[in-house]
Amino acid sequence: MRFRIQTLNDISVRGLERLPRDRYEVASTLVDPDAILLRSADMHAMAIPPTLLAVARAGAGVNNVPVAALSKRGVPVFNAPGANANAVKELVIAALFLAARNICQAWDFARKLEGDDAAIDLATERGKKAFAGFELPGRTLGVIGLGAIGVEVANAAERLGMRVIGYDPQITVQRAWQLSSSIEQALSLDDLFSRSQFVSVHAPLVEATRGLVNAARLRLMPKPSVVLNFSRGAIVEDTAVLDALGSGGLHAYICDFPSNAYKAHPRAIVLPHLGASTGEAEDNCAVMVADTLRHFLEHGDIRHSVNFPEATLPRVPGASRIAVANSNVPNMVGQISTLLAAAGLNIAELLNKSRGEYAYTLIDAEGLVDAALLGRIRAIDGVLSARVL
Repeated sequence: MRFRIQTLNDISVRGLERLPRDRYEVASTLVDPDAILLRSADMHAMAIPPTLLAVARAGAGVNNVPVAALSKRGVPVFNAPGANANAVKELVIAALFLAARNICQAWDFARKLEGDDAAIDLATERGKKAFAGFELPGRTLGVIGLGAIGVEVANAAERLGMRVIGYDPQITVQRAWQLSSSIEQALSLDDLFSRSQFVSVHAPLVEATRGLVNAARLRLMPKPSVVLNFSRGAIVEDTAVLDALGSGGLHAYICDFPSNAYKAHPRAIVLPHLGASTGEAEDNCAVMVADTLRHFLEHGDIRHSVNFPEATLPRVPGASRIAVANSNVPNMVGQISTLLAAAGLNIAELLNKSRGEYAYTLIDAEGLVDAALLGRIRAIDGVLSARVL
């Protein structure tokens, strides 16, 4: 079988090379694709092709993908968690220095100096005191969100001599193992803000994190205080940050999301969404999602999905594999098994995983699963999608 993948953005060649041309047709002009591969293109206004089996974003956030609508159709959405972590970490560490040493403001001052070199020397000596900063060792950084990026930021800041406090009630065992043993645990967000002169947010934008950085929490921070936002703009309440910058309660705000509110503010440093903008990060993201997509299309395995559970099952040689996405309700596996038994097919291996309101089942059946049997499986109430590999 040859799979058709539509690209909505330019994808790194290193990623596309992971999709063999004898098995994959990849182009931006394809219609009725089996999968869509994208970076920043907005899918919300797109009509979802009826043939679509999967969507893969070569990046971490999926705000540009209609995840809820795709979930209802049994279409997994894949991303590349951690593939751009080093790129974002490097920018966050750079931002710590930019804020602490007033580098952007000092550079702007120096670029505007006029006169001959003697006049510039005199103006430099007179003006440099306005940009005196402070050093990082001994200062406390609070890291909100200890996923792939947050862990790297925390560990790197600790190696710079900073005291680091982390908060993530949903930290995974894998990330906990990667975290330096010297990183302290905050008991709550308020606890973190009250002990941190720097706060860096690395959490997805959901209702629970919208406006997470607000006036009440900013007032808790020791001075001088700095907020770094390389997650999403709406993580912070703009009016609260602007008020704190204006009153001097906040020394600096650095974000990756330009807006009229901040672009000309003297205490704000606004970058043009550079977090993952390195050639290495683009390559890493593309390779990860291409591999993930290939495993799903060829074997039904799900890894790095934002809407369906992790599900990988070694294939039984000679068996027919059935992949079913369904609502997470009782007796789904029982109904599928009954249909297979009625068709005289024995189950050689089975895996069923659930995540919230959705579930996913992989079955290796001994024998041929014909179109009629697949149709009966698809007709089960609650089955969102089903295919035979």
